[in-house]
Amino acid sequence: MKIFTLNRNFNLLIIGQIITLFGSSILRFALSLFILDITGSAGTFAFILAVSTIPTIFLSPIGGAIADRVNRRNLLVILDLISGLIVAGLAFFLFSGVHSILLIGIVMTLLSIVSTFYQPTVQASIPVLIENDHLLKANGAVSGVSALTNFAGPVLGGLLYSFQGIEWIVVMTSVSFFLCAIVETFMYIPSEKMQQTYGAIRTILNDLKDGISYIVKKNSFLLKVILIAAVMNIFITPIFLVGIPYIIKIIMGLDGSFFGYTQGGISLSMIFAAVAIGLLSSRIKVSNLYKWFIGSGILFIPMALSVYPLFLSAPYSTIISYIMFSLCAMLIMFSITIINIFVMTILQQQTPNLLLGKVMAILTAVSTCAVPIGQILFGTLMDSFTTNVYALLLIVAVVTIAIAITTKVLLKERKAAHADKVDEAIV
Repeated sequence: MKIFTLNRNFNLLIIGQIITLFGSSILRFALSLFILDITGSAGTFAFILAVSTIPTIFLSPIGGAIADRVNRRNLLVILDLISGLIVAGLAFFLFSGVHSILLIGIVMTLLSIVSTFYQPTVQASIPVLIENDHLLKANGAVSGVSALTNFAGPVLGGLLYSFQGIEWIVVMTSVSFFLCAIVETFMYIPSEKMQQTYGAIRTILNDLKDGISYIVKKNSFLLKVILIAAVMNIFITPIFLVGIPYIIKIIMGLDGSFFGYTQGGISLSMIFAAVAIGLLSSRIKVSNLYKWFIGSGILFIPMALSVYPLFLSAPYSTIISYIMFSLCAMLIMFSITIINIFVMTILQQQTPNLLLGKVMAILTAVSTCAVPIGQILFGTLMDSFTTNVYALLLIVAVVTIAIAITTKVLLKERKAAHADKVDEAIV
């Protein structure tokens, strides 16, 4: 296990992630096109997507508790088999001529429920497959796979939908889940048998209590990191989910293809970050993490300048503004991806194996709760700053730098007590 790229079990995990994430990404995009064709309403799909993500908030901690109780390899296999059966059921109805929006909503919700158990299990499995000195690079590889599927999935989904229609895409996705389950059967993930004293429900509740207690009372550093991640999702993430499409299409007056180019560029920047994390591992430490936030905050300033009314109104300035805006967005996402991978690595290193699933799931639940809060907040502010969006971006710049200062203060004691040990393990 000296070189993580030659670790057979980790490689099988990555192969499984490629198969299942590509299938899921293609399916999500194809279903969005299918719903638009049926209803002509993007709002309908947005509503279905929002409802389907609700289980993530409430069930993630339970999924994490289960991930710590059972054999993780077996759980991944079972979850992929369940996903394959769910999508196969959708294929059956589609081939039978049943094109129900309600049916698609149910399927997406069921897949979201499965995902709440699946992702904490994957994140909890990485540290037991990879030694500490390769953990940062391993998380970079997993993040890179996710970014690559988010980039290529919609492209493939659009092409396949145009040539094959929704039915065969659903069939292909079902097959991808079954194929992933087969790959995972050849994988070995070390696990420890935990004694179960009480019934299933009480055991899960006790496990959740233990996870929260560990974060709040025994390792406050993890609590600080989780809170920083939540604040990022409230104040920075909405720029990419709500702000970018609005600014490009409404403020700049460009068509949807330009938004697609920017989204592609952002996905590529995430892939580059996942690749670069290995080269930057010796330079990224707990003590200087705040500098990446400062860099992001500074980049919001030229982004704000690109949508300044006088700049936009100048002759031939729209394309220049678009290029400046998109490049800043890509560089900011590069920094945020570096931060996310590093933070995930710290969480994994600082959490005992028997608590990994619960801690990863609590992070997912808190982060997921923060995202809609940020979206609602930013959407409301966008309405208020319609003619002065640049001012809102400047506010985000100030807030991001404030997050940097807060991060430096919160993690200062970590630098004195434990940072050197963690940084040595990550390099």
